[in-house]
Amino acid sequence: MPFRLTDVVRQYVDTPDLVAMTFEGENTTYAEMDRRGGLAARAMAADGVGAGHRVVWLGKNRPEFFDLLFGAPRVRAGTAPLNNRLTHDELVAIIEDSAAPLVVLGPDFADLRGRVESLDAVRRVLVVGDDYEGWLTASDEVLDPPDDAQDDDCVLQLYTSGTTGLPKGVVLTHVQFAALLSVGDHWSFDTESVGLVAMPLFHIGGSGFALVCLSFGARCVLIADIVPDQLLATMADEGVTNAFLVPAVLQFLTGVPGAADKDWSKLRAIAYGASPITSTVLNRVLTTFRAPLFQVYGSTETTGAISQLDPEDHDPDGPRAHLMRSAGKAYPWVELKAVDPATGEDVAPNVVGEIWIRSSQVTPGYWARPEETAAALSDGWFHTGDAGYLDDEGYLFLTDRIKDMIVTGAENVYPIEVENVLSGHSDIADVAVIGVPDERWGETVKAVVVANEGSEIDTDALLEWCKERIAGFKRPRSIDVIDALPRNPSGKILKKDLRKPYWENAEGRQIG
Repeated sequence: MPFRLTDVVRQYVDTPDLVAMTFEGENTTYAEMDRRGGLAARAMAADGVGAGHRVVWLGKNRPEFFDLLFGAPRVRAGTAPLNNRLTHDELVAIIEDSAAPLVVLGPDFADLRGRVESLDAVRRVLVVGDDYEGWLTASDEVLDPPDDAQDDDCVLQLYTSGTTGLPKGVVLTHVQFAALLSVGDHWSFDTESVGLVAMPLFHIGGSGFALVCLSFGARCVLIADIVPDQLLATMADEGVTNAFLVPAVLQFLTGVPGAADKDWSKLRAIAYGASPITSTVLNRVLTTFRAPLFQVYGSTETTGAISQLDPEDHDPDGPRAHLMRSAGKAYPWVELKAVDPATGEDVAPNVVGEIWIRSSQVTPGYWARPEETAAALSDGWFHTGDAGYLDDEGYLFLTDRIKDMIVTGAENVYPIEVENVLSGHSDIADVAVIGVPDERWGETVKAVVVANEGSEIDTDALLEWCKERIAGFKRPRSIDVIDALPRNPSGKILKKDLRKPYWENAEGRQIG
């Protein structure tokens, strides 16, 4: 039988007391998670949700997300969790793009209900609490997975920022998750594992890691908000064995007083990725947790991790310390190559090119974006937009971001989005946005601006102006005013030149 996403939990329902998830002290068994998915599917079907539809989740990490995740495929629909850090205008625009007939809002987003209900495609909006539970339990009839489900049915649609306009919906199907779940074998997962799900579920690092955990019959500890001292206590108290965390969170945790004094003997694996890690932070993590580290590289379009730097390669003081700058080797089911971005021809080992990836983990495309899909995919190869090279041993080294994307914490920021806003300021004649090193976040956003003739720019006032117009994680944290931006003969801004003085002496992965 072909793999279906619902198999992740249904394979364990015959063990009625097996706990699938712990959230704020409450446990949910696999049998109950499967039952709630069936109830959600029945309620979706009653509302006319069916094949090809999207169901939107907008909220913090909560168990109700999994009702939708395991319910929607039973009516051949998919779940689209949204980045709850975006502005309300951005969120409403993405919901409209998804054409979702059903939208479920977490308690913190109840004030958006009226705006969402006004959208043409929306048939029902629910707020988690009595409203949602009433909808879910209106009948005790559960809907089983359909016999006519197809491999290419979308089961999860994650939105990733585009270089222009709205974020793009990355379509992920049963096929992509059938491949992703194999990574659990590389991260020391088994039925006794306790996995920490602290990353947002709208990121593949959150939802994908949770699915890997559940596929082993392990227990997920779901975290709504990352508060370092509380998260550290939860990890110790719950006996967490496996975790995926971004370097910024790892840094926060190692800074908590007494962190290294806790009993971490149960920790088997900490996977990390989404942004560079400095040797200073790495050493703190190794000293604090005394557990194997796995660095991973991937993207939303690849359903998460496609390469891994193994624990034995985490040796910053050893003879192969240079491997710490790499993203490891591709998994056995993943093809990886560097190509000349102008011709698409393979380049030799140790020669920088654009990184292309081919695997069943790669998305079939972007929701309702045929031109952008065609530009990103060819013959099954995903064009990452990342520049890098493969060495003679097959280790992947990333050297730049062709698309100029900034990774701050675990959030992707595309400069053009911020530049478009700043260019609307009456005192600004020209603007470029770059990523610069940051000890806490890996990178942070900096704007470099040129004033209009006769204008003076108050950078503090401009930063305040940005607060009203740009989502928090996208906002510049600093602004430089210069006389003119460096450009090449064709007029293109030379961002590499702007970045260079900030990254020359920085630790970690240099950004071109």
